Amino acid sequence: MQTFAELVASRKAWIETDLKPWCMKATHKDLRLAEQAWPDIAGKVDTEKTLWFWAWCRFPDLVNADLQAIDEARQLKVTLLDGRTLTGYPDARQSQQGTLTLLCADPDNPRRFAEEGPFNMDEISAIVVAT
Repeated sequence: MQTFAELVASRKAWIETDLKPWCMKATHKDLRLAEQAWPDIAGKVDTEKTLWFWAWCRFPDLVNADLQAIDEARQLKVTLLDGRTLTGYPDARQSQQGTLTLLCADPDNPRRFAEEGPFNMDEISAIVVAT
């Protein structure tokens, strides 16, 4: 690299080809370690909009790419590795640092919601839009 433009292009390519894909596959434990060093790794960027958003992108129905955040507007079916399935709306404020909290309708009173979780991303096997 001889110019600043080449350096910038190299950095952008590294983010797209290495950093984002790593976030989408890394364990929750490794992501928490990366979060501590994120300013050194990624620069002065919001970890919720980069590290954690990219990590949650492993479940495309959970995220809103335009907002770079968990999408609270859609009801989801979340399948955990232990076989449990929950249906509810993500609570983005409670879902932090790689954990997901759902607001699920109370079967006895559909107007009331119960908080379920938090579940760390390593406990989740699938997230799809509820039908």
